[in-house]
Amino acid sequence: MRQEPAPLTRHLRVRQERGHTVLEFRGEIDLAAATEIAPHLDRETDRPAARVVIDLSGIDFFDCSGLRLLYRARSRVLDRRGYVLLVCAHPLTLRVLRITGLSRLLPPQPTLDAALEQPEATSRP
Repeated sequence: MRQEPAPLTRHLRVRQERGHTVLEFRGEIDLAAATEIAPHLDRETDRPAARVVIDLSGIDFFDCSGLRLLYRARSRVLDRRGYVLLVCAHPLTLRVLRITGLSRLLPPQPTLDAALEQPEATSRP
């Protein structure tokens, strides 16, 4: 039986899956949640050649603070020659990603399995 790690915060769980670091965002991702998540996100995106998946499957709400977290994670990982993949199927969040253009930088995948099957080049500049 696989045991899930305890959440780092109320809004973030970090785990390893198939050689990737999976950052699971949960609940309402607003300014308060982003402030809570940011130090953990920075730690996980600070490694050279990191392979990161940000999973938004467990979110209920996502505002511009969440967008900043995604962009920050992508920038930090790419600066260190890694890559970032995104999981998102929530219609309103997908709309925000499209409107802001972030979906072009981080093409969302509908499931974690779909993201983990993507080639590394997906999130390269």
